[in-house]
Amino acid sequence: MTIPNMITIMRLVLVPAVVLAMLQARWDWAFAGFLVAGISDGVDGFIARRFNQFSKLGAYLDPMADKLLLVSAFVVMGFIGELPLWLVVTMVSRDALIVCAVLLSTVMAHPVEMKPLLISKANTAIQIILAAVVLGELAISIHFDPLRPALILLSGVLTVASAAAYLVTWLRHMSGYGEGSKPDS
Repeated sequence: MTIPNMITIMRLVLVPAVVLAMLQARWDWAFAGFLVAGISDGVDGFIARRFNQFSKLGAYLDPMADKLLLVSAFVVMGFIGELPLWLVVTMVSRDALIVCAVLLSTVMAHPVEMKPLLISKANTAIQIILAAVVLGELAISIHFDPLRPALILLSGVLTVASAAAYLVTWLRHMSGYGEGSKPDS
């Protein structure tokens, strides 16, 4: 059990606290918890790189903790009307499709390597910024009117682009494209 893994587990435990704070309209606590989770994500990554504390467990836990926090925050924000439902459905559908594709390729004995694409990293960054802006607006009762709609639109575009990029990557992987083998009949 490495220090980065312990920090990631703490972030996983923090998710229900953030969600509960959001459901109780305790925006100050929700915003603070979201910020702590975001900072801890950077800290565990820094420690893993700086002190060579990478682990296979961490390679799975870290993105799982990030996704759990983001998906939970987006679902609650959609439920209370702070984010449009089309964006929430698009985000959750994209993540569900990726998980299903990874599971299917594993079941078919052709597992796909988990590597985030650049477009996916940009998508996640915009989603984090959007969630932080919404929680920040609610916590301090100030609205950044031109910023939130722009982030919503950008998040939607990047979510769709990321889903398409992952689909193309997965289809190439499953067909044996670029691996020197022919696809199965």
